[in-house]
Amino acid sequence: MIITNLRRHRVRTLIGAAGIALGVATMLSVVGLLGGAVKMFERILRSDAEMVVFEKNVSDLFFSNVDTVVADELAQQSFVKSVQPVLFAIVASPDRPVVTCFGIRPEDGRLKKGEWLQGSVEDFRGDRDGIVLGERAADFLKAKLGEKVELGQQSYPVVGIVRLENGFENGGVFMPLRACQEAFHKDGVVSILAVALAKDHEASEVKQWVQQHHSKLQALENDEFSKSYSQFKILKTTAWVVGGCAFLLGGLSVTNTMILSVFSRIKELAVTRVCGFSRTQVVGMIFGESLIVSLIGVLLGWGLSTGGLWLLREVPALQGYIEPRVGWAEVAAATALAAITAIFGAIYPAWYAARLKPASALRFE
Repeated sequence: MIITNLRRHRVRTLIGAAGIALGVATMLSVVGLLGGAVKMFERILRSDAEMVVFEKNVSDLFFSNVDTVVADELAQQSFVKSVQPVLFAIVASPDRPVVTCFGIRPEDGRLKKGEWLQGSVEDFRGDRDGIVLGERAADFLKAKLGEKVELGQQSYPVVGIVRLENGFENGGVFMPLRACQEAFHKDGVVSILAVALAKDHEASEVKQWVQQHHSKLQALENDEFSKSYSQFKILKTTAWVVGGCAFLLGGLSVTNTMILSVFSRIKELAVTRVCGFSRTQVVGMIFGESLIVSLIGVLLGWGLSTGGLWLLREVPALQGYIEPRVGWAEVAAATALAAITAIFGAIYPAWYAARLKPASALRFE
């Protein structure tokens, strides 16, 4: 009878399912987009390293100051394979209000992973001020190999253009670390240290060394950093709050659908009671209809979000910046929320239907 009732009122069923579908699609899309952005930023930090060293109690890594002497000291420890200092900075160009700059050493592996469109990795040297542009940065700066690009108050020669998978890096500017420190008045300091562990050594050794020798700094494994970094927490919380609000609005449509369903067939419910249906069976029928409507909505919403995120990822202007990450945990959370919404949305209609007196309901107009 549950399926029969839903099929008899197809439009009403679809309206209820559509509300849940839009809520699910919004939640999964927002969570997927922001989750992908977090993962892309994580890859900027890692650069083939297992740990990150940064200044304690900073709200953003752009404000972190780590002395480069620490990098040299840490690199000499037996439990460390390599240390790569990175300086993050933001600068303006004539036609661009914000350009992200990465101050790195030539031995940093991130440029070696890219596809060099102009120049070569050997042209990026630490003793000069030549810069390398990501492909997208070269496009909006309208720069070519050998030309000079104005960044802030200075001009820098372009020694290479590289295509990188990560959108943030592909739209960024790579400077020799020393030149970047001079340009942004960060002499002798960097934002983070990306630390790669030596074989058969543990992260705890790096943490202990940093705590003993540089108490103002903090060393975390990549996963630990992702979970504790305040900006990531804000992004993830925002995603779930926005998605949850959209989901609640969709849940109201289920409640409305079930209320209308009960009031439009009061006589039918009375007949079922006369025919021997118990209050429990009537309540179960109402809850069953609500759950199935929500399940249909989840499936539709999952399909909408998957298709929408795929289309966004294929837009040329967004390639590299859109890397949605909708995993089974997010889908399970959406399904659980849909079930909870269905249950709460059916409580009042089920309660009303259970209280119907068959004699009075048969006379209902």
